Amino acid sequence: MVLAHTFASGGISSDSERDLSIGGVGAVPLDLFDGFSYTALGHLHGRQTLSAQVRYSGSPLAYSFSEAKHTKGSWLIDVGPDGVTGVSELSWDAPRKLAVLRGGISELLESAEHSWAEPAYCQITLTDEQRPAQAMERLRARFPDTLVLGFDPQGGSVKASKSYSSRLAEAQDDLSLCCGFLDHVRGRDADDAERSAIAAALDNVRLTEASL
Repeated sequence: MVLAHTFASGGISSDSERDLSIGGVGAVPLDLFDGFSYTALGHLHGRQTLSAQVRYSGSPLAYSFSEAKHTKGSWLIDVGPDGVTGVSELSWDAPRKLAVLRGGISELLESAEHSWAEPAYCQITLTDEQRPAQAMERLRARFPDTLVLGFDPQGGSVKASKSYSSRLAEAQDDLSLCCGFLDHVRGRDADDAERSAIAAALDNVRLTEASL
């Protein structure tokens, strides 16, 4: 038998592992292990069989959301005087599931389809056209252990891709300048209440400057 911590040809990686290379070789060919009764490999986190005698046991726990669909476990190897006599697959449930969810915030908060993810560690990508206000707080009301939140707007009107400096140059007045800044930093236009508040603040600044 042999133990090796390496990336063998045919192995399926996840986002959890760092790249390994020795002498410029990124993957070890399987035929290198010919002649051994069994090769137990480490490094890749997904349990997998590369050949009848070469296997990865995988990590006992998930280390990134790329492992959300992994079934964690190990291999039980029976060894006799003449070498390996049998290999059995063992599986176990992780203490906490991983959930990778994607969709609009209303659908994620209301659909019964996502009930299973409520006690899980969650990675959520919102696809709303504009970033919802207080998105993380609202999501954590249903999914308390939301660890990663991303935004990937889908559908609706597509804004022209412009640099922030060009948007500043095109602003017609101070109100447009401030609202453009809000849109730039949070990915959501100012609503009517916010525009009114900004306009009132600008008026107060002008009155203060005029009285000096």
